[in-house]
Amino acid sequence: MHQESRTRDRVRRAVGEQGPVTASTLAKELGLTPAAVRRHLDALGTAGLIAEHVAPAGARRGRGRPARAYVLTELGQDQFRTAYDDVATAALHYLADSLGGEAVDSFAADQMSGLEERLRARVEEILAEQGTAPDDLDARAQALAVALSAEGYAASARPVGQGTGLAGIQLCQGHCPVRSVASEFRAFCDAETDVISRILGVHVQRLATLAAGKHVCTTFVPTGALGTGPPTDEERARARPYVIPRTTERTTDHPADERATR
Repeated sequence: MHQESRTRDRVRRAVGEQGPVTASTLAKELGLTPAAVRRHLDALGTAGLIAEHVAPAGARRGRGRPARAYVLTELGQDQFRTAYDDVATAALHYLADSLGGEAVDSFAADQMSGLEERLRARVEEILAEQGTAPDDLDARAQALAVALSAEGYAASARPVGQGTGLAGIQLCQGHCPVRSVASEFRAFCDAETDVISRILGVHVQRLATLAAGKHVCTTFVPTGALGTGPPTDEERARARPYVIPRTTERTTDHPADERATR
């Protein structure tokens, strides 16, 4: 029974680090049989720790049907929370109380600057290895997903709305290393969104976030002409009227994400 519990925890952690991920991928990664993985997935689903999600582009099962993919639920994400997360959150509350919300915004932007440097370097490296033009937006988005995954974000990118006036790329992140603090300080989500925007060179739209209780962070990347970087506060408000206002207090209702996913 102890071994069974340890294996189930391995599956749960793998879903958290790689989701949305299919059972077959989990079986290969963990060295388990597909039947064993499905048994653990069923148990985790019954416990409310994981949920089904749209599989990454290209994943198929039987006669071309999309494969089932899995992500952690909010309850499952909470099990990743550690004492370090609590200390970090408390420190940010102290910073906000002492110096104001702008200090938290500045701290979040500073923390994301290091991530941006690493992501940008990796994206350029991938494009160079592929011999792809730097302004190929689809290739940049795919490369960014690879770079984000290497940083622990379990990211994927796929085209959406093809043949319509809303064509673009959907960038999904199944895991967020800073989810605990971002759930109380929206500045981290905003700073991360701006990083994505600068690296891709277009004004992107954040549609859903793990921090707001969704199963994945979802960002829409329009496939029009390349822009000039992240939007201004005024442009962000106009383009994303449903965005949750920045706050240093945790909110219980998230109308922004609810509207975005209907």
